[in-house]
Amino acid sequence: MNLASLSASYLRARPLNTVLSLGLLALGVATIVLLVLVVSQLEERMHRDARGIDLVVGAKGSPMQLILSGIYHVDAPTGNIPLSSVEMLSRNKMVKRAIPLALGDSWRGYRIVGAPHAYPQHYDATLAGGRLWEKPMEAVLGAEVAARTGVAVGGTFAGAHGIGTEGGGEEHAESPYTVVGVLNRTDSVLDRMVLTGIESVWRVHEHAQGPEDEADRKALEEAREVTVVLVQYASPLAAATLPRQINAQSELQAASPAYETARLFRIVGVGVEALRAFALVLIVAAGLSVFIALYNALEERRYDLAVMRTLGASRGKLFGLLMTEGVVLSLLGAVLGLALGHLLASALGGWLEAEHYYAVSGLQWRPEELWLIAVALGVGMLAALLPAWRAYRTEVSRTLARG
Repeated sequence: MNLASLSASYLRARPLNTVLSLGLLALGVATIVLLVLVVSQLEERMHRDARGIDLVVGAKGSPMQLILSGIYHVDAPTGNIPLSSVEMLSRNKMVKRAIPLALGDSWRGYRIVGAPHAYPQHYDATLAGGRLWEKPMEAVLGAEVAARTGVAVGGTFAGAHGIGTEGGGEEHAESPYTVVGVLNRTDSVLDRMVLTGIESVWRVHEHAQGPEDEADRKALEEAREVTVVLVQYASPLAAATLPRQINAQSELQAASPAYETARLFRIVGVGVEALRAFALVLIVAAGLSVFIALYNALEERRYDLAVMRTLGASRGKLFGLLMTEGVVLSLLGAVLGLALGHLLASALGGWLEAEHYYAVSGLQWRPEELWLIAVALGVGMLAALLPAWRAYRTEVSRTLARG
């Protein structure tokens, strides 16, 4: 019988200790795997969504809220800004490109975003079918929206007021949209959007207000607003001067995606580090559990080990036997932890997708997971080292004499 099968037999003989050690180690590894998968994927998605956007301009309020609503579309906007502000930014020599967005409505929990064609072009979006919008009340669906709603080119729908969860606002039944295109998946925020022209958003809300005559209609047109403007700098010098110029205006606020995103991850990082520390405590506790299990088992098996020595087993083989048990336990715990971590990530991803947030996949593999396996094996070997050394020093004659 080789060392591996003999170690497995001893582990099966102590099911409670084995399950406890495996459980602690698997939970610790799974927690770290889940954190690695979630944080790394969210960072990648957020950096991808913010690429090429140097500044977000909107109404006064929280800069973080402005970034979350204007780029990632996971928060309520800070308000609206006059259309004249967009024209002012477009004429500024420090601005290479200004993309205005108009928010306010949603459909089945997905946001309806009024934007120029430059917005999907910014993310290199391509069409899976149909075309981009050309006239008011024409809409293009993101890949996820089309897949989950089942609506294709030629379909119609009515938006609902507000940008909350599904079914959370009054429906604009009198102003239906016609789907004229569906985008291919971009793995960006566009996948979760319904895109249309800014004129469509204006028309829906002006129709809801019901202007009674030509004077009212002109007054509404003059009061038209957008929600945010996504700005790309024309030169590095703009980063030092343009935000200050914009923030000096009473109705406008400029927020840097790079700065606010870094601040967000610093805030989130405190909780992530706390969970990571908790997971490491579990791994250390698993190591102690393995040590106690092997140490106690050694006391129970001293006679068996002595008999093995008389049958020709060397000191090195006894040492290897105990070390193999520690390695087998830690390796099984690591494998179970990896599987559990990916399973939890898939479950979390399914929930996030159902809530129309950033999806997380449990099918990805991160290089950091190899280090987790190495750490788990190291913990198991350290835990088995003292019991293995004591097995190595077993005195055959004295142990057999004691029975």
